[in-house]
Amino acid sequence: MLSRAAANLFWLGRFIERAESTARMISMGQRMAMLPSTQGQSEWASIMLATGTKLPEGRPVTEADIVSGLILDTQNPSSIQSCLARARENGRAVRTALTQEMWESLNEDWRYLEVMDTQTARQQIGSILEWVRKRCAIFRGAVETAMSRNEGYNFLRLGGSIERADMTLRLLNVKYYLLLPETEVVGGGRDYHHWMSMLHAVSGLRAYHRYYSGDYASWNIADFLLLNQTFPRSVAFSYRQLDLALSSLEKSHGGAHDCQRTARNELARLNRMDINAIFDDGLHEFIDNQIIKTARISQEVSNAYYF
Repeated sequence: MLSRAAANLFWLGRFIERAESTARMISMGQRMAMLPSTQGQSEWASIMLATGTKLPEGRPVTEADIVSGLILDTQNPSSIQSCLARARENGRAVRTALTQEMWESLNEDWRYLEVMDTQTARQQIGSILEWVRKRCAIFRGAVETAMSRNEGYNFLRLGGSIERADMTLRLLNVKYYLLLPETEVVGGGRDYHHWMSMLHAVSGLRAYHRYYSGDYASWNIADFLLLNQTFPRSVAFSYRQLDLALSSLEKSHGGAHDCQRTARNELARLNRMDINAIFDDGLHEFIDNQIIKTARISQEVSNAYYF
């Protein structure tokens, strides 16, 4: 496969995953901002920081900032409209590598957000976020049910897995900062609602109950999102998918690269980790380090396959 086509599929996978994850983060911010004991402005600021979006200067962050900056801003690479537009551009560049269903899912209603202004989007924010999640799910379903398991599929899965691991880490980092000033009240009513919002954001509420029976302790949530090997949005699960995609590409290209070795070592380390040890060493430090490692793998993939 040409490196240009591989890059387009890799970034197509990343942009679709980023659009959905951004929508999930905004939904979480909405739930948190509505809690009577919290300051909605700080919740919105945390979401903007988690997505790497610059905060407005000299004033608090509002819902209008979220809508304009994280939903409609075409210049922000983390905004939903920007991600969907760039995903479509990458898909068009490799049109022959996509199935008809995949292309239709990218192409249908792709101008939906272009006709909206901030006020209209604020009024329809719930339906917009639901639309984004459905569009991404339709694309993912088309990939899994119709795309051949070839190099293109592996580059697409590779990009999606890297992005999902990165966004789950950033999502957990948001909650870490919210809890940091109030460690003495962890486990209280306010904390319970924040954790519920996070589990809703990753569609993990029922899966979490099967493992922890509703015990919303911070270390259980962290264990679920970082180390659980069966939940699809955990970091460990994402790394396993990443390793599988890289292993398939290794066979196709007849040799290993730095990205394979780094991903395999990180997966083995995650499988050995204990959440208590992570908290003892520092959850924030662990998350920051894992974000750096994930970015390193992405760069090593680019280097290995000449993106």
